[in-house]
Amino acid sequence: MAEPVEGLLLDIAACRHCEAHLPHGPRPVLRAAPNSRILLAGQAPGRKVHESGIPWQDASGERLRDWLGVDAAQFYDASCFAIVPMGFCYPGAGRSGDLPPRPECRALWHPRLLPLLRDVRLVLAVGEYAQAYHLPQRKKTLTETVAAWREYWPAVVPLPHPSPRNQLWLRRNPWFESELLPALRILVRETLAG
Repeated sequence: MAEPVEGLLLDIAACRHCEAHLPHGPRPVLRAAPNSRILLAGQAPGRKVHESGIPWQDASGERLRDWLGVDAAQFYDASCFAIVPMGFCYPGAGRSGDLPPRPECRALWHPRLLPLLRDVRLVLAVGEYAQAYHLPQRKKTLTETVAAWREYWPAVVPLPHPSPRNQLWLRRNPWFESELLPALRILVRETLAG
C-alpha cells in the first residue's frame, strides 16, 4: 500500500480538473515526500517546465538554486525540497508573461497535501500568489512583503520570482542580494542539515 503522500501525488498526476482551461493540456508538475524539509511554493510551471515535466528546469530555476546556495541534486531531492506551486499545470501565456495559476489546484489539492508534509521547517514563498497563500498578513505589494522578510523569518521567506525578467527589480532593490540572500543561504543550509 502506498504512503499517503505517494498515493496523493498519483491522484494529482492524474488530475484533469482544469483541462478545459489549459491551452496546452494538463500536466501537473510538483514534487514532495513525507520527509521534505523545505516547502518551495511558486506560482505555476512555465512552458519549458510543462514540456519537460521537471519543476524549475529553466533559467528561473538556475537563478533560484543560486539564490538558495544549493545544487541540482539537493534541489531535486524530495526529502530536501517539496516543490508545490500554487497551480500544478502551465496556465498558458498572457500579454506580459504567463497567466496566473489556476485557482482550482490550490483549493482542491493544497488542503490535502500540505498537512501530510509534517517535516517541513521552512516555506519559501516565491511570488505574489504563493505569498498570498502562505503569508495572509503580507504587505500591500510584493516588494514591501519581501522587504519585510525579517517579520516572517525563519518560518517563511518571501521571495520575488527569479525570472530573468526581474533584472530591473533586482537593480532597484540591492538589499535583496546584499542582505536577504546571504541570510537565506545560511538558513537553507541549516534547515537541510537538520
